[in-house]
Amino acid sequence: MAYADLYRASLDDPNAFWMEQAKSIDWITPPTKALFDEAAPLFEWFKDAQVNTCWNAVDRHVEAGRGEQTAIIHDSPITHTKREISYVELRNRVANLAGALRAKGVEKGDRVIIYMPMIPEALEAMLACARLGAVHSVVFGGFAANELAVRIDDATPKAIIAASCGLEPGRVVHYKPLLDAAIDAASHKPDFCVILQREQEVAKLIDGRDVNWHGFQYGVAPAECVPVSGDHPAYILYTSGTTGQPKGVVRPTAGHLVALNWTMKAIYNVDPGDVFWAASDVGWVVGHSYICYAPLLAGNTTIVFEGKPIGTPDAGTFWRVISEHKVKSFFTAPTAFRAVKREDPKGEFVKKYDLSCLKHVYLAGERADPDTITWAQNQLKVPIIDHWWQTETGWAIAANPVGIEPLPVKIGSPAVPMPGYDVQVLDEGGHPLAAGELGAIAIKLPLPPGTLPTLWNAEARFRKSYLEQFPGYYASGDAGYMDDDGYVYIMARTDDVINVAGHRLSTGGMEEVLASHPDVAECAVIGVSDALKGQAPLGFLCLNNGADRDSAEVVAECVSLVRDKIGPVAAFKLAVVVDRLPKTRSGKILRATMVKIADGEEFKMPATIDDPAILDEVAQALATLGLPAAKP
Repeated sequence: MAYADLYRASLDDPNAFWMEQAKSIDWITPPTKALFDEAAPLFEWFKDAQVNTCWNAVDRHVEAGRGEQTAIIHDSPITHTKREISYVELRNRVANLAGALRAKGVEKGDRVIIYMPMIPEALEAMLACARLGAVHSVVFGGFAANELAVRIDDATPKAIIAASCGLEPGRVVHYKPLLDAAIDAASHKPDFCVILQREQEVAKLIDGRDVNWHGFQYGVAPAECVPVSGDHPAYILYTSGTTGQPKGVVRPTAGHLVALNWTMKAIYNVDPGDVFWAASDVGWVVGHSYICYAPLLAGNTTIVFEGKPIGTPDAGTFWRVISEHKVKSFFTAPTAFRAVKREDPKGEFVKKYDLSCLKHVYLAGERADPDTITWAQNQLKVPIIDHWWQTETGWAIAANPVGIEPLPVKIGSPAVPMPGYDVQVLDEGGHPLAAGELGAIAIKLPLPPGTLPTLWNAEARFRKSYLEQFPGYYASGDAGYMDDDGYVYIMARTDDVINVAGHRLSTGGMEEVLASHPDVAECAVIGVSDALKGQAPLGFLCLNNGADRDSAEVVAECVSLVRDKIGPVAAFKLAVVVDRLPKTRSGKILRATMVKIADGEEFKMPATIDDPAILDEVAQALATLGLPAAKP
């Protein structure tokens, strides 16, 4: 079936379309229908089914006689180690870990926080939770203690699974002290913590609370897969909110299985036994969907990579991994390619490796700039496919369905809407706009399977964040347009979440931290263009009257404060002291105008500005940082 027919069928009769896709999943009790719309605008999929994620990702491949196939390849240029885990070995490891968790009291519906680096045990922990019907919440290993504490209090986990440390080029990241500080700060206390001791750092365990990963599994009976209902949460994944309070995106089990399984052939064009590599982290949605779950559901070999695009040891690391492990489809963020391009603009490292195995490269996580796509196409001689999705959706909203019908690549567009996503471009009043007109990108309800049905313990916030702006639609928070061929173009965020090296971070959260500095009266954070990271945060600080300290000292303290409270992932290094912030007469800070000034773009004087002279002051302050500082 051609893409256009498939897409139309998914919108005309979603029930029939998704029941057909559901045939690829092993059900304990099959669903009687796909869509449950009785509580609209809250929708659920395959709600009356009984199923288990771990069975579909691991056990069924063993039962089908493919247990000796490699499930996971771990490649760590930082530790100079590589290892392979077969599907049968993975099943045994996961069943043993799940049995040990069960023996300590973890049951269906309990939450478990996972705080681990890029090692196979992170996937094993996720799958062990899924085996028991426990709800995991993976927290990125680079997050600071107070960020982890907020998530502990929101998810109220029975257990936390962590490693003793993570590894960055040239340094050890001490996870255990961060974990201990987070538990001390959190109101909720887990019953126990499981600590995987890495040889690079052995952490001190707390008697009565902490258990050793290997020791607590000794002599415990392995666990079987526990059936859960189709609407049971598979996991909670926290995404940056504009208020600084993270939002717990809930992923429903059955829809997650059906949608992800469908994408592996339809979008990424891989078959069972093929090697698929998503160069992301388990702490982000890409790591959940395309390092752990989808490749294993589809019977692929997935790569867990502990390294960086450059510096581990050089700008040829990606090409070595692809060549060595025979990667067929490769998924990364544009920022990773920008880093490689900066180190190796002529592609000298590309020429050192046989990349004949590679058929497609996929980019997501931020807007893929045309320069980067063109460079990658010229170097790799394969299609570079941009696609667009969000933590909330769990899989691509717009993509090129190369496994169904490869469509022409239009540089700058993530191509066309995927089945079930009725993408519309709306004006502020919620009216559809014509092709080529810029507006808010929204998706007509219901969203397809696998997307968020709600936020964890926050239905009112879910409705307010996504459903109330345009009734009958999901508001994506992105702005853009569609062309005459139905291709989607994503141009900007409509809120103030910025994208640093593919990581969505809340400027509101950074502002809260800056405002906590005793000398800061008021502040604003914007995202400015950064050649390497896509965007970098820039802080404007207004100091309290009477704060007669050297402004450079205050800036240095504020940079340190953000690093401590949010973590190095924020990449917060730029801040400038100003006398006042540009605002509307109603008191709203003109962030969009400030971004244009900082990026050196032309802009119109905002009609609602309180005092136009402030924009000159902003430009002068930015000039001290060496930024282009445009004028109206």
